[in-house]
Amino acid sequence: MAKPLIAGNWKMNGLAADLTEAVALAQALAQQPAKARVALCPPATLIERAARALADSPVLVGAEDCHAQVSGAFTGDISAEMLADAGAVLVVVGHSERRAGHGESDADVAAKALAAARAGLEPIICVGETLAEREAGRALEIVTGQIKGSVPAALAGGAVTVAYEPVWAIGTGLTPTIPQIEEVHGAIRQALVEVLGPAGAEVGILYGGSVKPDNAVEILRATEVGGALVGGASLKAADFLQIIRAV
Repeated sequence: MAKPLIAGNWKMNGLAADLTEAVALAQALAQQPAKARVALCPPATLIERAARALADSPVLVGAEDCHAQVSGAFTGDISAEMLADAGAVLVVVGHSERRAGHGESDADVAAKALAAARAGLEPIICVGETLAEREAGRALEIVTGQIKGSVPAALAGGAVTVAYEPVWAIGTGLTPTIPQIEEVHGAIRQALVEVLGPAGAEVGILYGGSVKPDNAVEILRATEVGGALVGGASLKAADFLQIIRAV
């Protein structure tokens, strides 16, 4: 299995002054190395500065989204190549906030994942069901469908990670039970093997959705949970460090 990954998604938060939190995190991990890979995904405006501030540190720098094309007349968009040029080594694609707020389809997400790989970035492909879909008993159907539509078979054997984020748990303080998490992660694993063949058994599956210091240990010990995609708790080094130490 892949080494666990704890990735922080800053979303639309962070100014230059907030990089002091990233530096503090790196300093703490330099003194006591983590058992997991650690990444921070700040907004695009901070990627280059974060990469410089975290150079030669244990903290990887990622991005929160990318365009599928290398370049072109796409005002306001950023290509995977541009992100790599700025110092990113990972990129989140298909986050529920992009799917819902920007109308991204599984095909759009798959194209972005391929673009990430093309640029030498590791895509973190997000999937997850809404509360209505879970209450209708369709959680596994929705999530496995997203895996099959969003994870390109061409990524088999390459650097790729999947993140399960139940939409109803993101930023709400609500968290699925451990059996619910394990059930979905098990279904994701099966779907990954169907899509990627034997390589699908090695892909890390992160859990995301209201991961906090007080629930991280229990979540990260669950079957088929290979790390976490953390939102708000990743903005403060002290909180994020507690989650990292839970591995």
